[in-house]
Amino acid sequence: MASIFTHAIAAGALGAVKYPKKEIIKYFLLGIFCASFPDVDVLAFKLGIPYEHPFGHRGFFHSLIFAYLQGLFIVRVFYADLTFASRQSMTIGFYFFCCGVSHSILDAMTNGGLGVAFLAPFDNTRYFLPWRPIQVSPLDVDSFFGEKGINVLKSELYYVMIPSLLLVLGSFGIRKLRSR
Repeated sequence: MASIFTHAIAAGALGAVKYPKKEIIKYFLLGIFCASFPDVDVLAFKLGIPYEHPFGHRGFFHSLIFAYLQGLFIVRVFYADLTFASRQSMTIGFYFFCCGVSHSILDAMTNGGLGVAFLAPFDNTRYFLPWRPIQVSPLDVDSFFGEKGINVLKSELYYVMIPSLLLVLGSFGIRKLRSR
């Protein structure tokens, strides 16, 4: 998997493209939550659920359906004042969906694991992207704060963090040009 830092950075960059005028901190924190939550499935290891099981690591919680349901749930709970299926609620929900999907895409770009079950629960086939430049992050904290973790962060810097920064700067630049 990519590191939790990178999932959060990707969510922040996606949110910079279009964000609401009020409750911006709530919006970004919920986006970071949506981008990070799929890794709750690492608890499956503790429960004896094997990696390749539909509810194992990178299974259902990394699927497109889960990202959709998660986004829908977040909007209904945290933006209950918005009219259901209004343009604003759908835009916000789409952001949360994209944050969830970004997690799966980043994990499919890593060089380890069994792949991502994008189509679960309908199909448990695990997929990787053809281009896999991100070093897989260790699951335990001790390993992350060593040489392995440094190599992970280096690969994420080049392939996720710098492009995310460029997306943020580009979004603000376009917004500034439009306001003139």
